[in-house]
Amino acid sequence: MRNLMIGAVATLLAAVPPAPVHAQSRPLPAGAFAGNVEVVSFTDVSGHIPFKMSIHQAGGRWYMYAAAQDDRGWSVLDITDPARPIVLNWIPGPANTRTVQVDIAEGRMITGLEQSQRGGDTNPSAPFDDGVLIWSLEDPVHPRLLGQYKTGGGLGTHRNGYYGGRYMHLAAGMRGYAGNIYVIVDISDPAHPLEVSRWAPPEMKLADPNAQNTAWPHGMGLHGPPLVVGNLVYLGFDTQLVVLDISDIRHPNEVGALRFDPPYHGLFSVHTVLPYPNRQIAVTTSEGGCADGPSQTSSLDIADPAKVKVLSFFPTPVPPPGAPYRNFCERSAGFGAHNVNMLFHNPNVDRADNIVYMTYTNAGLRVFDISDARLPREIGYFVPPSPARREGAAAPGGENDVSNGADVIVDTRGYIYMSDRSQGIWVLRYTGPKPGPARPVVRYPLAPTRIKLEDAERRRRQQAP
Repeated sequence: MRNLMIGAVATLLAAVPPAPVHAQSRPLPAGAFAGNVEVVSFTDVSGHIPFKMSIHQAGGRWYMYAAAQDDRGWSVLDITDPARPIVLNWIPGPANTRTVQVDIAEGRMITGLEQSQRGGDTNPSAPFDDGVLIWSLEDPVHPRLLGQYKTGGGLGTHRNGYYGGRYMHLAAGMRGYAGNIYVIVDISDPAHPLEVSRWAPPEMKLADPNAQNTAWPHGMGLHGPPLVVGNLVYLGFDTQLVVLDISDIRHPNEVGALRFDPPYHGLFSVHTVLPYPNRQIAVTTSEGGCADGPSQTSSLDIADPAKVKVLSFFPTPVPPPGAPYRNFCERSAGFGAHNVNMLFHNPNVDRADNIVYMTYTNAGLRVFDISDARLPREIGYFVPPSPARREGAAAPGGENDVSNGADVIVDTRGYIYMSDRSQGIWVLRYTGPKPGPARPVVRYPLAPTRIKLEDAERRRRQQAP
């Protein structure tokens, strides 16, 4: 009966003309704080609390695909009217398998599968599915499975990138490694995916090539997604940013690296890397909590990929006036940078290069002006209320009893979608002043002694076994 009802709703929506794009805002919910950001709507996604999201347009309608955090599967929503998101379908995933990742390009969707870390049926000793599922979005409400890439008995894949064409770029827990590594897979025939190449720092390789990967339950190694720009790919490899040349797709070659740990310690010192190639800069974030020390959130100079440099660090979010905590670590231990709006290969995603939309776990959404890459400024924020608590229990279906900004995506209409792993999806809109035009980065020559030291370090890395 539920499937019949979903099908009826989908049929009805297909016959309804798209709603106006200028949705009305709502009053700020009790317990929330905002600056230059207004609330458009909220959905609990029918109880399937989501983590990662992507969007797609078809037939004049907007669709969202939301990967569940604790459940096994993916929700399909109609977001044509952002003030009224409607759940159209729930696609069940395999048992005991984490299904939190999704990406879309050219009418295809890829969804990651990895050993479950949490959720109702999590059992470390039970079987689980792994790898990547490849779907057709020809029918946007009912994706059709085209094929599956498996990691050969490994732990599966985490945050993957698909930019169209024949290759997927994966963060994969392959056997024989201590953490997720970079794997390129050819899906020109999606029913028979083929590994093309792989790359990892030498220290991640285990002596036994058949040994189970040691990444579970916290990932480590490559977080992903691998971000491809031309022949270069940018990787957040746990303690360092790594730049590879993939001109020869079968033999990725390291071009440069920048280490952040030490001094930054966390679950991932380099979690996300987002290049802005037209500006020759990148933004990078770490992942961690209050026990790990401050987050690393920085803008980088990538004009010379062999010599990536830090230009500046982003300001640490501070509690808004009236908040019942003096700093966000007093709110909960889960405070730190996480994801950014970055699916720029998706034509439905805002690709502005002078503004960053970032989730900051218990500090919610933060909006930064990066028109001057040497001086990023916070220009907006939204801190959700904590979910309603049940006596003696955490919030139903969510991560904990404090709001948790996890993923963010911004569509070309200006609507911001932030997944809150404690309660659902907030639909927001930035209302503050527009950032100025992106300024060129003024670059200064290094002192001769510094150049010699950097050249020596680069030669040492190239000669390392």
